[in-house]
Amino acid sequence: MNGTPKYLSPRMVTRLSNLSLLARSVVEGYTAGLHKSPFHGVSVEFAEYRQYVPGDDLRHFDWKVFAKTDRSYIRLFEEETNLTAHLVVDASRSMAYSSNGMTKFDYACHIAAALAYAGAWLVLRAERR
Repeated sequence: MNGTPKYLSPRMVTRLSNLSLLARSVVEGYTAGLHKSPFHGVSVEFAEYRQYVPGDDLRHFDWKVFAKTDRSYIRLFEEETNLTAHLVVDASRSMAYSSNGMTKFDYACHIAAALAYAGAWLVLRAERR
């Protein structure tokens, strides 16, 4: 096997670097991770205060606010979520169809490799923030 990648060539990586990706909406999820979620949980990013309700975890009780105002509040934090992605490529016989020297399977593998590269790039970019 030669040193040139089959499905994600340096030429394709260069072409991918010119793309810009934007999210259309906030992602909802429950696993802790890299992007902001509309859910509140435990994290380092403070979101807001909420009135204390009996049964709330006292670890999040804000004793300083209670000492100053004699009111009971719980601190809420921004929860982060992960995105788990699975790239699946059809390997059935129909993918052997060839046009212009490239099979449907090879074309699908090129697209999957590009999506995997873009996803990894977004994760690395988010970690640097």
